[in-house]
Amino acid sequence: MATNWTIGADAADPQRLAEFWAAALDYVQEPGYEDPEGASIVDPDDVGPAIGFLRVPEPKTSKNRFHIDIRVAGPTRDDVTAERMRTKASELVGLGATQVREEFYGPDVLGHIVMLDPEGNEFCVG
Repeated sequence: MATNWTIGADAADPQRLAEFWAAALDYVQEPGYEDPEGASIVDPDDVGPAIGFLRVPEPKTSKNRFHIDIRVAGPTRDDVTAERMRTKASELVGLGATQVREEFYGPDVLGHIVMLDPEGNEFCVG
């Protein structure tokens, strides 16, 4: 049996990042978690890991070495999956993310979309 685990993230505004990532991943606020210096979100189906956000005083200063990728494309890369990636990226922009660039696998095959969350943390939609 696998070990349960949680992703931990530093944040300037834990509640705002928790709201963004809950919407991005279809997660919910963790019931009973009430900490003004932190926030926690969980998979409502109890399959994925929890994600905790803790307020820290220092700002983000460099590229993250670990990040979350949102997978909407499936195993094949075609026009339909490219449209799913672009649709999800657009939804996330509406939630406060920034689209950085599209990365292609070959001349016309969209591989993934590089984005930033509301605090500038890199992630991809693929």
